[in-house]
Amino acid sequence: MIEKIKNLVNKRYFHVCMTILIIVVILFIVGMLILKYNVEGETNMPFNLTKITVISSSEGIDKDAGENKWAFDIYQNNDIYIYIDKNENYKETEAIKNIVIDNFTIEGQMKENIKIYKPEFEEEDVIFKYSEENKVDRLEYIGELINDIKTMQVSNQGGIIAFRCSNDNLTEYRSDEDTINHNELLKKANITNESLQFNLKFDLSIILENGKEFKTNVELNLPVDDVVNNGVTSKEFTDMSKFVFKRIKN
Repeated sequence: MIEKIKNLVNKRYFHVCMTILIIVVILFIVGMLILKYNVEGETNMPFNLTKITVISSSEGIDKDAGENKWAFDIYQNNDIYIYIDKNENYKETEAIKNIVIDNFTIEGQMKENIKIYKPEFEEEDVIFKYSEENKVDRLEYIGELINDIKTMQVSNQGGIIAFRCSNDNLTEYRSDEDTINHNELLKKANITNESLQFNLKFDLSIILENGKEFKTNVELNLPVDDVVNNGVTSKEFTDMSKFVFKRIKN
């Protein structure tokens, strides 16, 4: 029996089979590790995405009223605030070089109307302004010592970044009422929540001073809640587990 086993082991096809088996096992282990990484991503990020806050509202932009008392172009705004915090369990010292938001995709009934706005810099009391120079398809926040949304600076140890996703010029509304409540404009113009709904996706990249880069894709359904009847709605998203960061550069 022992002699038969020795003869089997010494045969060439046995060594070929064992080599193939070892390669298959290695490939299986590598495949499982890749699958695990694709599902879980980076498990110990130097900075974490901790919260996203969305404020949905309506706004009327004045226009020539003609024979009426009032005339507005109605906009529906979604102001998005993204919170990046330092991971206290990360042992090394890191600093944010910049944070980039790009690769926007929009799906919805009114997707052609929807524009992305960066924060307004020149007007002191305004965070967002409808201007051509503020319309963007990419945002970049620079890592600095302090956090300042209006100048698009984020603290290099974590902070808040923001942008506006606006459904521009939905419709015109004219009125002869004595006063106008902008929170009621969507309802008065017979706009429905269903017609406003759209899906927004974008990439969020965190680039560190040492060259490391981490990227995730964020997906939001906007506007949040019943903005037509409430005028202003807000929602905080704190479960960030579905946003998986992958390392793009080491």
